[in-house]
Amino acid sequence: MVKTDTVAIKVQKTTNSRIKELDYNHITFGKLFSDHMFYTDFKNNEWTDATIMPYGPIPMSPATSALHYGQAIFEGMKAYKNDKGEVFLFRPLDNHKRINISAERMAMATIPQDIFMEGLTQLIHLDRDWVPDTDGSSLYIRPFIIGTDEFIGVRPSDNYRFYIITSPAGKYYNEPVKVLVETNYIRAVEGGVGYVKASGNYGRSLFPAKLAQQRGYHQIIWTDARNHRYLEESGTMNLMFVIDDVLITPPLGDTILAGITRDSVLTLARDWKMKVQERKISIDEVLDAHKRGTLEDAFGTGTAATIAYIAQIGYEGKDYVLPPVEGRIFSNRVAQELDNIRKGKVEDIHNWMYKVG
Repeated sequence: MVKTDTVAIKVQKTTNSRIKELDYNHITFGKLFSDHMFYTDFKNNEWTDATIMPYGPIPMSPATSALHYGQAIFEGMKAYKNDKGEVFLFRPLDNHKRINISAERMAMATIPQDIFMEGLTQLIHLDRDWVPDTDGSSLYIRPFIIGTDEFIGVRPSDNYRFYIITSPAGKYYNEPVKVLVETNYIRAVEGGVGYVKASGNYGRSLFPAKLAQQRGYHQIIWTDARNHRYLEESGTMNLMFVIDDVLITPPLGDTILAGITRDSVLTLARDWKMKVQERKISIDEVLDAHKRGTLEDAFGTGTAATIAYIAQIGYEGKDYVLPPVEGRIFSNRVAQELDNIRKGKVEDIHNWMYKVG
């Protein structure tokens, strides 16, 4: 039993570590999971039974409410190892804040900060050998909450379970991505749940993405639901463009997720005195800038990919090729700076890194 000032966590260590399965030089994203996982149950209006146990299947009734009515939310975050072998989390308190925003919108129980942080740090400390230190690698962390009532009836669940699982991760995209502007299917609408990390948001995106991939694209760019004119997100990432030395990104609202990497990129840009605009940007504006030669950069930001360079944009049957990645100034600089901050190679002036152990 691990005790803190406020949280007692029962620890059941594995007797058969799978660390030997990890090839630190060839890590595929989301395929291999670390030795342990954390969970705690919400019942009788309180979180109880905080436990770290060996990673494995979870028992679940066929009537579990999350399976039928979609009360399921999650977060994505990462741990990094610096040159000294120390393990750090990147902006974990922001992930805690965001999972509770999702919980409130989905009528679910929120998770207290002390339980979130203690479960997270104790789990990562126990599985610290799973945090890779090779170039471009990290430990991906997936906290999630599901409704657990064994009841088939449309209402919020009374009971919930909060889990944290982890997975060594390499690069999400191994090459710059080709994206297709989506003008038929819709990811999010005003008044909906596009701004939260609800599992259903991702389920509804898979079919349009599959259609785009069949045409040779890696991912799609979502447009607004009203007119399919304004660009919103790309796949699971926030979108950014550099036009005439100005960094432009769609504004936050109820159709766009408040990405933590997004905020970090904007913060660094402002630190560097770059002009930043958070405003609506249309596909017409982007293609006009491409025609004029002033579209200098385009990329997605997110926890999994960090910076995903956009190499080509497809729209209405035509492909628009962007400048070579090697010559892009801002996205390369910000990608390197974020990596340096996470690996402890430069000063963390914004206190983004949280040391584990």
